[in-house]
Amino acid sequence: MQNIEFLGNDIFRIVSQVAKESGVRAYVIGGYVRDCFLGRHCKDIDIVVEGSGIEIAAKAAAKVGSKLSVFKRFGTAMFKYKGMEIEFVGARKESYRSDSRNPIVENGTLEDDQKRRDFTINALAFSLQEEDFGNLVDPFNGVKDLQAGLIRTPLDPDTTYSDDPLRMIRAIRFASQLSFTIVPESLASIARNKERLGILSRERISDELHKILLSPKPSVGFKLLEQTGLLPKILPQISNLKGVEMVDGKGHKDNFAHTLQVVDNVAEKSDNLWLRWAALLHDIGKPQTKRFEPSVGWTFHSHDYIGAKMVPGIFKQLKMPLNEKMKYVQKLVQLHLRPIALVQDEVTDSAIRRLLFDAGDDIDDLMTLCEADITSKNDKVVIKHKNNFALVKQKLVEVEEKDAIRNFKNPITGEMIMARYNIPPCREIGEIKEYIKNAILDGKIENDVNQAYALMEQKAAEIGLGDASL
Repeated sequence: MQNIEFLGNDIFRIVSQVAKESGVRAYVIGGYVRDCFLGRHCKDIDIVVEGSGIEIAAKAAAKVGSKLSVFKRFGTAMFKYKGMEIEFVGARKESYRSDSRNPIVENGTLEDDQKRRDFTINALAFSLQEEDFGNLVDPFNGVKDLQAGLIRTPLDPDTTYSDDPLRMIRAIRFASQLSFTIVPESLASIARNKERLGILSRERISDELHKILLSPKPSVGFKLLEQTGLLPKILPQISNLKGVEMVDGKGHKDNFAHTLQVVDNVAEKSDNLWLRWAALLHDIGKPQTKRFEPSVGWTFHSHDYIGAKMVPGIFKQLKMPLNEKMKYVQKLVQLHLRPIALVQDEVTDSAIRRLLFDAGDDIDDLMTLCEADITSKNDKVVIKHKNNFALVKQKLVEVEEKDAIRNFKNPITGEMIMARYNIPPCREIGEIKEYIKNAILDGKIENDVNQAYALMEQKAAEIGLGDASL
């Protein structure tokens, strides 16, 4: 079956010609072929050569005038052309040691290369030979699995997953991204081989977690991670949320199910990866803070504070960035109860100002997270809370327009205080600035330099600085 319509970019004919002149066979393989059948746009083209992939890449790059990048350690080379990224590799057959996911590689045929692929849907290839250009090479019925929405390994799944255990997480990631089903024998194999995760680098694991979180419905992936026993190995803090405890007939909600619902709710509103991480981690402090109080039932006091303290450790554990991205997630976890508290209490301007001040430019993301956190099996309860939440959002807009607190800057600087009272840096300067900040946030004065200056004079006099420069 020819699929020439998928090979319209002239790079395919160019590679075909170069391969012919070099006396080797070349094929497009993997994700590009899969996505052609799925109707998904793919700008990454993988070409496998029965010969030297680097040599064919060099000749093709020279023909189109593109800069070639060579990765000798991996036996690959790539260049960019007309918005596409084309990577070349020689056909290989592989064997693995038990303590490493890095294979021992030998030269092989297309058939060898297809056998080493992770899933049947990724083992599809288009021929680039002149005589059968565009022909599909599908030895494992990958197109049939695509049509049925199935994730299946080309070889025995125990072999595929034990050789490279990252494929277990990739199977779950593809199921989550594509809304596919992992076949039962493959799912059982993942559970059997979960201990093999120990040979993986944390970076590779977190990269797959990012992709699961960015899928249309992330809960699909995390349920599969839990079902197969991978989640306790990767993110025990999330797995620990699972389950409901009952005392005197009183139970709490399953915080694992709730968390996944919140993540899905956020995914419907935003494609911000780190906001989705905040949704995943927002309740991680609950297992540590869970208490049963006979008069009120189950409580999770300070789980926001405890959860925020746990965030850096999780990022470190997964070797994720410990920079502003981690601090953003930590901030949202720590603040995620604040807007909900405003819904339940009287919404004062002072409380709104303090929320705006603490959240800063992340206030919109915080509100998205908090609205997503409103979940219940009772639709009337959800509607009631969301209506109240809408009032808080409106109040935020009104106060922000009036007081400009989001990017708050104290009208009184330390330099102004030192110049006015002829004093060096000292504790009293911080005391005065904090007093003025709180007065503005509490609505005692406006965010105005003249009112702030008058309050500075008053406070300075109280602490004995009033006449220092006179």
